[in-house]
Order: sequence, then C-alpha cells, then structure tokens
Amino acid sequence: MSPHTGDAGSEVEPMPGYLDLVARASSTMLGAWRDCSSCGLELSKRTLLDNAYITWSEIALFFFCAFLWTQVRRGLTESLFQPLAQWCRLLPKDATKMPESAWKLVFYTMSWSYTTYLLFFSSYSFFHDPPSVFYNWKSGMSVPTDIAIAYLIQGSFYGHSIYATVYMDAWRKDSSVMVVHHIITLALICFSYAFRYHNVGILVLFLHDINDIQLEFTKLNIYLKTRGGGYHLLNDILSNMGSVSFSITWFWFRLYWFPLKVLYATCVSSLQSVPNIPFYFFFNTLLLTLLLMNIYWFLFIVVFVVKVLKVKEVNDVREYEEEDGSKAAAAAGPHSDPQAANNDADDAGHHNSAQGKHVQNGVTKEKHL
Repeated sequence: MSPHTGDAGSEVEPMPGYLDLVARASSTMLGAWRDCSSCGLELSKRTLLDNAYITWSEIALFFFCAFLWTQVRRGLTESLFQPLAQWCRLLPKDATKMPESAWKLVFYTMSWSYTTYLLFFSSYSFFHDPPSVFYNWKSGMSVPTDIAIAYLIQGSFYGHSIYATVYMDAWRKDSSVMVVHHIITLALICFSYAFRYHNVGILVLFLHDINDIQLEFTKLNIYLKTRGGGYHLLNDILSNMGSVSFSITWFWFRLYWFPLKVLYATCVSSLQSVPNIPFYFFFNTLLLTLLLMNIYWFLFIVVFVVKVLKVKEVNDVREYEEEDGSKAAAAAGPHSDPQAANNDADDAGHHNSAQGKHVQNGVTKEKHL
C-alpha cells in the first residue's frame, strides 16, 4: 500500500464496505504490531513526552468550563425547566426527569449545530474525505481556533457529565456503562487534542451528537403527551416519529458511517499518511470500545422503539421500575385475570372518539390535539 501524498488535491478514496474494513484494518493492525519490535512501556512513556502538547492553562480552562456547565444546568433547571414542568402539570415521575432531558436537548442541539457548521460550511473536508484528517499531520501542530472551541465545549461538558450522571441524573440500568462511556469519550477528546488528532475528533463528535438530540426530543414528547392528566395526540405522534428517526440515524451514523469513515481512517489511512503515528493502538482501542458500546445501546433502542410503536405508556427502558411494577400488581388485586391483563394491554392507546377521550393503560384521559 503506497502512502498518500498528503496534498489537498489528491483523489478522494471511496468509502469501504464492512468486509473491506475488517480485512484491511485487521491486516494493517497485525502488520503494525509485528513491525513494532520496540513497543512497550518505555516507548509509550517516551512517545507521550515527545508528542503530547497541552498546557496548564488549557487544563485549568477545562475544569472551569466543566464547573460552569454544572452551574448553568442548575440555574436552568431551577429557573426554567422545573417551573415549565409544573406549568405543564406533568406526572410526578415525568416532572423529575423532564429537566434532565431538556438540558441535554439544549446542549446537544447547540454542539451538533456547531460541528455541522465546521464540517459542511467551512473549508474542512473531513466528512467527505475521512483520510484527509491525517494529511499534513505534525507533532505539536497548532489547533485551529474554531476546532479548539469545539474541543473545549465538548471536553468540559463530558467532564461535567461524569459528575452529573452520578450525582444529578436519575440512576438507570446502564448508568454505570454511561459513566464508562463518558470517561472513554473524555479520554478520546483530551488525548486526541494533546496528540493533535483533532480533525478526526470533530468527525467523531458529529457522528454521535445527533442521536442525543433525537433521544431527548423523543423523551420530552413522551412526558408531554400525558400532561395535565389528558392525552395529547400531537406529542404522541412526535414521540413516535422521534423514536423511529432515532433508531434509523443511530444505525446510520454510529454503526455505518462511524466504522466505515472513522475506524477505516484511524486503522488504515493513518499509517499510510503517518507511518510512525503515535499511540496508534491506544486510540484505535478506545474507538473500537466506543463502537462496541454503540452496539450495546442499540439493543435498548430496539426495545424502546417496540414499546413506543405499541402506543403503551413508555418509560425509558433503562430505568429501574420494580417499584412501579409492584404497585401495579397490588392495584390489580389477587383475582386479576392474566388474559384480561393482556386484553387491557392490547386496548392501551385506543381512542374513545364518541366521548372525546383516550384510554391508556386502563385509564381514561381527556383527548387533546
């Protein structure tokens, strides 16, 4: 394999398929492993000292912004999101979760819009030509200001998110996995900035943030469709549309574009452009771990979409609901009929148009547009 010339005028390499990715990435990584006769702890320490560039002022700015995100979230929650939940008269369990989703929707919409601007409305061609992320790479090269701003926003937010997942968010079945995800993401952001792999980092952020926008949008509409003790058809339709688009874009962005654009570039194209690129195995291990977590969460998405499309009362499938389940069983009483329960589930979400009401989980609610 001949290395790229590294100039901007080189022909764009077509995106590979899955089989081509697996074949070329595995052969390239095995070849790099065989050629790395001096690999070990001593080489890693020397490479870290020679190629990592980050200043104490940048570290201090990171911690300051992470603290700032926490304060901004608290302020918005107390002054806007919680009063809005009360004004909408959400169910108590939804009112406690609504501020978290509203905060994440605001942040991810802002951050994804900015990375979209960088990739599609500026001079960067990383999305259309992923191998170009390594063209003209040099150790200690300067980071463009617009990309440095994106890194500061994202890095400090994930620093805040580690704290928020443990101390501010509702604890869910996958919260421990979420903490690991935040740590890996923060490690990728910090190390890619220090080693000047910021070009590929922007591409990774773009491919992941869009799903968070759709997830929080869908959850908010699920909370809002039962506001005020009634049933709101518009929010139900929006939640269904959001869940379907979320599942499609999750696969398209994280399980199709991410491996075929990012992993191909980091596993194969990186060594073509920079034969002795620092920490090749370390960064690719982190990216492959991120891919495995994306596959893991896709299982939750399938369950979530099935629940929404059955038009039942949908909660986040990651949440612990044993207490709610025991209350429902107690309310049903000792003489409840399993077949009748199934029939009630089948009838959930049906409309009583003659009365202008909506029946959901056996509860009749006023129907609104």
